[in-house]
Parts: sequence; structure tokens; C-alpha cells
Amino acid sequence: MSAMDGALPGWALPLLYALALWWAATGVILYLDGLPRRTFRVSMTVASGLAIAALIGLHHSAQLDSALGSYCGFTSALVVWGWMEMSFLMGWVTGPRKHACAAGCDGLAHFRHATEAIIHHELAIAGGALLIHLLTLDAANATALHSYLLLWGMRLSAKLNLHFGVRNFSEEFLPPHLLYLKSFFRRRRMNALWPLSIVAGGALTGELVGHAAAAAPGSADAVALTLLATMAGLAVLEHLFMVLPLPLNAIWNWGLKSRAREGVKPL
Repeated sequence: MSAMDGALPGWALPLLYALALWWAATGVILYLDGLPRRTFRVSMTVASGLAIAALIGLHHSAQLDSALGSYCGFTSALVVWGWMEMSFLMGWVTGPRKHACAAGCDGLAHFRHATEAIIHHELAIAGGALLIHLLTLDAANATALHSYLLLWGMRLSAKLNLHFGVRNFSEEFLPPHLLYLKSFFRRRRMNALWPLSIVAGGALTGELVGHAAAAAPGSADAVALTLLATMAGLAVLEHLFMVLPLPLNAIWNWGLKSRAREGVKPL
């Protein structure tokens, strides 16, 4: 049996785990966000409890220099990130501007208005990064912090590309109370930032894959790097689907069923 054959299970498990968690978490958040707004308080209360548990978990897992520690740190970071996404999509943490941009608004004023619409959320994300950094300071396992920072970078790049202009907005993910955000998007075939995002994302993915391949199969480093490489690769894929006429979002139609009951049908 070759070394590649022996390494395959070590690659497969973290890769499949990251894919499954990404798909399931996104769908669950979309489903909860599509329920009547009277349910949001309960959803956020439960999510807050999970986020607190995740912060405790990532603090303890930071001392585990093992594959289990890598999985725990990664999962905990995604739970905290899920809280950030829910708080935004449910309208709890957005920004001071809660109305659409006027027609014809462009340039720096348009960018400033877009920033005002989401600045509280961006500050919350930054605060989350600082908190995770403090909880994992000088730790043997930095998977949680690296995962969170990667998710932040992915999301920030996506937001900027939506603002500067892409073919696909994925506007079906926006709940009715956030539809004003569409006024800050621009529909274009491509923008100048998009190729840079693809190149940077591809380079990061390749770098992570290379380091994961060089690590001992099944080790903490191999698992952590494979999890991160998978998420970076998914970020590149999501950016590609911003300009390609392909229905990637169809894989989450099950998460949009709650919204369809309210009369907002998925595309």
C-alpha cells in the first residue's frame, strides 16, 4: 500500500466533516431566519447559549495538541461564527442605517452608506476575533482562531464583491426585513476586486493543502490544515458562483422552505 493510500482516510474525514458542517449550519441558520419574527428571540437565546458553550470549548481545546483538539476548535469557531450570522440576518446586530440607498447614489457616498448599514455587525465580528484571541493566547492549538479569521476574511471579501458588482447576489438568502441591503449591491459581470479575491483565495488554499499533505496523517496539524483548506476552497467556490450562471444555492433550498411558507419563495 502506498503512502498516499495510507494518508487518504486522514484527508477524507476532516474534509467531509468541514463540508457537512458548512452545509448543515448554513441551512439551519437560513431555516430559522425564515420563521416568523416572533421566534427570533428564542432562536437567538438558544444560539447565545451554544456560543457561550463554544467559547468555553475553544478555550479548553486550545490546550489540546491533538486531532480531537483541532476538530473541537474548528467546530467551536463555526458555532461562534453562526451566532454572528444569525444576529445579522435576524436584524439584531446590523448598523445604524436601516433603509435603502437612494437611486443614483454612487462612489464614496454609496460605500459609506453601505458601511453604515453593517458597521455594528463588523464591529461585533472584530470583537469576537479579539475574544477568541484572548481565550487562546499562547495556546498549543490555534485552530479556533485561524478558522474564525478565515471565515471573517471570506465574508469580508464576499461583501466587498457584492458591493462592487457581481452577476449573482444570492438575494434569496435575505429575509424581508433586510431587503433594503440589495440597494447596496451592484449587478455586473465582474469587478476589479473579484480576480484578486480568486487569486488570493486559490493561493491560500494551495498553501494550506501543501502543508496538510506534508503533515503526519491523522495528526493535529494535518486535521487542522485540512479543515482550513476545505473552508478556503469553499470560499473560492462561492466567489466563482458569484459570476457563474450556476445554481449553487439550490443545495440550501431545504433551508429556505420556512421562508416559502411566508410567501418568499427560493429561486
